[in-house]
Amino acid sequence: MFSASRTRQHPLLMGASLFVTVTLSLLLPATLWAQTTLLTNVNGYTMLDGEGAGSAREHMRFSAIQFTGDTIDRVYADGEELPDDDNMTVIDGEGKTLLPGLIDAHGHVLNYGLSLLRVDMTGTRSEQEAVARVVAFQQANPGLEWIQGRGWNQVLWDSNEFPSAETLAQAQTDTPMWFSRVDGHAGWANQAAMELAGVDASTPDPDGGMIIRDSEGRPTGTFVDTAMRYITQNIPALSIDDQKMALRRAMLELAEQGLTSVHDAGVSSATLQAYKELLAEGPLPIRVYVMLAAGDGQLADRLAEGHFISDDNTLVARSVKISADGALGSRGAYLNEDYSDQPGHRGLLLLSPERLTQLMEMSMQAGFQVNVHAIGDGANMIVLDNYEALIQRTGTRDQRHRIEHAQVLRYDDILRFSELNVIPSMQATHATSDKNMAQDRLGEVRIQGAYAWRKLMEAGAIIANGSDFPVESPNPFFGLHAAVTRQDHQNEPPGGWFPEERMTLGEAVTSFTLDAAYAAHQEDLLGSLEPGKLADFIVLEQDVFAIDPSQLWQVDVAQTWVGGRRIGE
Repeated sequence: MFSASRTRQHPLLMGASLFVTVTLSLLLPATLWAQTTLLTNVNGYTMLDGEGAGSAREHMRFSAIQFTGDTIDRVYADGEELPDDDNMTVIDGEGKTLLPGLIDAHGHVLNYGLSLLRVDMTGTRSEQEAVARVVAFQQANPGLEWIQGRGWNQVLWDSNEFPSAETLAQAQTDTPMWFSRVDGHAGWANQAAMELAGVDASTPDPDGGMIIRDSEGRPTGTFVDTAMRYITQNIPALSIDDQKMALRRAMLELAEQGLTSVHDAGVSSATLQAYKELLAEGPLPIRVYVMLAAGDGQLADRLAEGHFISDDNTLVARSVKISADGALGSRGAYLNEDYSDQPGHRGLLLLSPERLTQLMEMSMQAGFQVNVHAIGDGANMIVLDNYEALIQRTGTRDQRHRIEHAQVLRYDDILRFSELNVIPSMQATHATSDKNMAQDRLGEVRIQGAYAWRKLMEAGAIIANGSDFPVESPNPFFGLHAAVTRQDHQNEPPGGWFPEERMTLGEAVTSFTLDAAYAAHQEDLLGSLEPGKLADFIVLEQDVFAIDPSQLWQVDVAQTWVGGRRIGE
């Protein structure tokens, strides 16, 4: 822990728990919040804020940073004289590395919080291993109304086959079960859940969805995209208090990972209310940029209310998340041509073309940024066609509309991002996670436009980086490592997967700082450490600019500060 050479510290710098300090903060006089702090003896880096977002690729060094309340006063280069003021709290940084707070531009906070409280199937190597985790969880948590979880990925299993309800029968329970695939675009149910839903061989595939069936047409237990609603509509809704507990748990865990801000991709009215109640109880641990869920029944009411921006900028709602297609791993991503490993199948569009256009235009007319999930090249083409027509019609080019994921692109569409001022919001770890199946799905030609970070940047696009947690780990250093090396944690494949698409370390850090802030209209507040911006920064045990890139995923976060407050002491 850093040591303070003067003792006039705010209680938030002490060892009390976050919950106690947040409560105390409501009772302290405003003058104490305006306390000036000088953090010295640090190995500091900040990205240079160049001419417009996307231009910051180099870093500046500094050895001390001064902030008053939540705002940075000054950054001191090595050798500059530091102030000597008895009214200032001075903290010795012990030579540790300091970076601007990292921003995840696409995650799912509630689902991540819930995943910490449910069966975690991430990394399982077989269906049997996944079932074993279910059995262990059930034994440790008896009496649950539903057993839920997430994280399975059949591509990593020896069988390479979707799971079945038959194997879940090993749990020997009548409790309904539901487990989401790692990408959230497929789910696995047991027999009790299917019986509760009334699903049998006569149940039709819904538009935009598919029930996986055996040779006799009977449901096997796996449901893809909109077909998941057959099961999920029977799961009791979370209360506001349930959501608050999961959100709080998630935000504290995300702070420990080195994230000071996240873009929450698809928030219902109920979850937004939970965020607002948490905000009223005290500062949120980290900043959350909310994308309203287009499928929320009260979307029109939220749009009519206009933008929401809290006084402390920890909660912002000014964008809408729309989903155009599914995911590549479950073959739900919509392609222009058939899947290379499944002739006759092109994936799924989750909305009719008319409904997609209607939702995009309605959100634009309300003055909201539009962020559309599109993974397949067909879905990306359709969304970009909509942007081309609607941006001009609504005069919203300055809203910086986005495509979430932008995973598989035609070359002509790569050029359109910059032309339309549309931001590709991408997740570096998707490339290293998908490398074992993506080329099988796409073939040798289409793969050249997949996870194409370098092509997009050379075409002038601004990439906002993230993780899509809990689909991937929220650890931003996993993302930095994947962006720079195009390798997994075992340094495979040698030289990197399609290494010509790699980012430099400066580009990768910028995509998690200034460019992610730009994608949320927050570049004047966040993303770099300079006077007038918010004091969001992280302290690291290793120097990311000095270690071998292969070690980036192993970086340890010592401290996370948001708005001049140290989180999680």
